[in-house]
Amino acid sequence: MTLGTAVLGFAVVAAALTVTPGLDTALVLRAALTRDRREAAATAAGIVAGIVVWGAAAAVGISALLTASQLAYDVLRWAGAAYLVWFGVRLLVRAARARDEAAAAGPVPSSAWRAARAGLATNLLNPKVGVFYVALLPQFLPAGSDPFLVGLLLAAVHGVLTAVWFTLLIVLAGALGRWLRRPATARAIDGVTGAALVGFGLRLAVAAR
Repeated sequence: MTLGTAVLGFAVVAAALTVTPGLDTALVLRAALTRDRREAAATAAGIVAGIVVWGAAAAVGISALLTASQLAYDVLRWAGAAYLVWFGVRLLVRAARARDEAAAAGPVPSSAWRAARAGLATNLLNPKVGVFYVALLPQFLPAGSDPFLVGLLLAAVHGVLTAVWFTLLIVLAGALGRWLRRPATARAIDGVTGAALVGFGLRLAVAAR
């Protein structure tokens, strides 16, 4: 297997994973639909950074610890589950506020840095991403290649595909932004996203490897 073949094969698998609806997509869509493109792009950037970190970790063998050690896996799994449930409950509480209370409080200031941290933390606290890389990367390492450099290259490919997908979502959301950013619609989106995050967190908490 040549390097070109490895990159192409990995790109096909990574693209299928990227467009599959999941937690990362929900976070970016929620930011794009209820806030603005700047915050949505920051959320996406945080997620892409997490992908690159996981790819680098897998390349140097750190993520293998999650596969070899049940304790390490469980610690990260519970931390990720707690974070997702906390994040989801915050959105549910915001969505449940009375309309007058929301109006009195005014809009919450946008923070690209906060959005990027949320995207990064959500990705890094998901041990299944690390296990995915540990399981997948060895299958796309050409014989005689440098595992670290090729691992970084494949993680970068995944990051680029993810960035392109999120850009399409953000542009589409922007086209519908005026209607979707109405207070009632924004609260509904927060409610749905919050419930999804709590669901993801609970599923992560009880999921086996």
